[in-house]
Amino acid sequence: MNLRGRNKVSPEFSMSSMTDIVFLLLVFFLLTSPAITPEALDLILPKAKGKTTNVQNISVSITNKKQFYINNKRVSEKNLENELVSQLSSIEKPTIILRAAEGVPIEKAVKVMDIANRNKYKLVLAVKPK
Repeated sequence: MNLRGRNKVSPEFSMSSMTDIVFLLLVFFLLTSPAITPEALDLILPKAKGKTTNVQNISVSITNKKQFYINNKRVSEKNLENELVSQLSSIEKPTIILRAAEGVPIEKAVKVMDIANRNKYKLVLAVKPK
């Protein structure tokens, strides 16, 4: 008498569906991670309401140590205007994104605003949303 069952459980495990899911998650995170903070220094921005849809041409950052950066490149305060004019000379309707850290003296931010006003550049102040 043969009492063996007809249904045998296979000890093999198929990993193909698991690897597909891991690959899709990897691609998703690789595509979305650069969009979070492109070309940004680690600054604590002041909070405010509002939103802008301007295209960023150049970013000017001011750190707590009163250091100026143009797109992650450190620039002295004396050469700030010359660097901005040279980098924005070929751009039509240039826009400057001003990223001043929380606690930076207002004189430093006004200096960048004055440069933008003299050269007819549009200036947008970057803030952290509330």
